[in-house]
Amino acid sequence: MAVAEHPTSRTEADAPDGGDEARVPTVIADDLHIVYRVQGGGSRGKGSGSAALNRIVRRERKNRVREVHAVRGVSFTAYRGQAIGLIGSNGSGKSTLLKAIAGVLPAHSGKVYTNGQPSLLGVNAALMNDLTGERNVMLGGLAMGMTREQIRERYQSIVDFSGINEKGDFITLPMRTYSSGMAARLRFSIAAAKDHEVLMIDEALATGDLRFRKRSEARLRELRKEAGTVFLVSHTNKSIRDTCDRVLWLEKGELVMDGPTDEVLKAYQEFAKR
Repeated sequence: MAVAEHPTSRTEADAPDGGDEARVPTVIADDLHIVYRVQGGGSRGKGSGSAALNRIVRRERKNRVREVHAVRGVSFTAYRGQAIGLIGSNGSGKSTLLKAIAGVLPAHSGKVYTNGQPSLLGVNAALMNDLTGERNVMLGGLAMGMTREQIRERYQSIVDFSGINEKGDFITLPMRTYSSGMAARLRFSIAAAKDHEVLMIDEALATGDLRFRKRSEARLRELRKEAGTVFLVSHTNKSIRDTCDRVLWLEKGELVMDGPTDEVLKAYQEFAKR
């Protein structure tokens, strides 16, 4: 790519100041490749008899497995206390990289090492739509490893943080009655109630009003102070700039640039103008 001249490498010496503890690695990606295998290929017919016959004739080709190389040779080291933004065009591999760190997707080649248990929070993270919000708070907390007692202690703060009860007692209603923004805020609030060693957030700050985004950003700063590492995927540069001190820029699955937030965002904005 034209911007390939910009890449920077991150070493232990580049980690935040503050003593040896601030330099403790939490995630190491070593020449990581992620490959999806997609069944089928070719175009669909329009339903006519000839189209059906063509599909039968070409069945062998349709049954081929096509490989999609979603992440290509990505290497970096994340340190305790960092908030790292992931930016790039749609389909650049950001969400795939987070899933690989979380252990949801296996590496095709290369390795991912984690010091602690990664937690992945996405806007589409599954809670149970037929259960009430309060039941989902319990379910989500247990899924993250909290005890029932810990969840009960933090329950009211989770509800208050989400703000979903500001216009009614929505926490007692099934989640299928929530707007997409309400559901996303509740997911974030559940995840933010726990102190995470590695927390990965996929577009969660893009939801909600300005007050909730400010609360979310403040909570991420608290998580960093509590010795966690935060990864944030967002298409909103302001969220990245306000939250993160380091940015990884991906394009077509490759790591184009890794460095301080302002420096990487400036390069990315110049690239987007072309």
